[in-house]
Amino acid sequence: MNAVIFGGLLLVVVLVLLHGLSKANPRNVAIALKASGGIGALVVAAILAVRGRIDLAIMLGAFGLSLLGWLPWSVAGFGARTQKSTGQVSKVRSAFIEMELEHDTGAMRGTILVGPHVGQNLDALDMPTLTGFLPEIDEESRALLMAYLDRREPAWRDNVQGGAAAGPGSWSSGKMTEQEAYQILGLEPGASVDDVSRAHRSLMKKLHPDQGGSTYLATRVNEAKDILTRRHR
Repeated sequence: MNAVIFGGLLLVVVLVLLHGLSKANPRNVAIALKASGGIGALVVAAILAVRGRIDLAIMLGAFGLSLLGWLPWSVAGFGARTQKSTGQVSKVRSAFIEMELEHDTGAMRGTILVGPHVGQNLDALDMPTLTGFLPEIDEESRALLMAYLDRREPAWRDNVQGGAAAGPGSWSSGKMTEQEAYQILGLEPGASVDDVSRAHRSLMKKLHPDQGGSTYLATRVNEAKDILTRRHR
């Protein structure tokens, strides 16, 4: 009888904690609590089964498995832990290079579009090769490549001589199109104003110069937001 009372109380406590903390805390806290609740429910179910209370053990066991995401009707949120989120990806393209930025991690990767190294990923090239491109490419491409270099090797400018490491002056890439704006913010055409605002905030947290980001990319992100916001006016 004591085991039944203990199991019931534990179940109530777990449910109350999950209900309150899953709203008040970030998603990872809710996930951890669901995992703990699921494991706790399985432990109590095992104790009840040993004591002969098979009916309660089955109910608690099913509840625990559901919290852990191991049943078709599992509680949403924890069972999806094995499904890798693709996240949003922004794309910026210049004459020389195409760059992608992952919103979730802030990671940057790029591909060379022209010349002897066409098709190669920037990550596969060493720093001397990459910095050697700077004097030879257009200003927009230079600004984009420098943003990548700042992420990959923050002290790279200390090892570069002359004007190659100088900051870009003006970026005369022409008027940004709506399609480019959507790509920069990592959105599909027709995205709502709320989607645009969320994508802009997410990117600026990683790209704002005050956070050690890229002035060039922050400028492009702001321009993309302005274009798509005006579209909905």
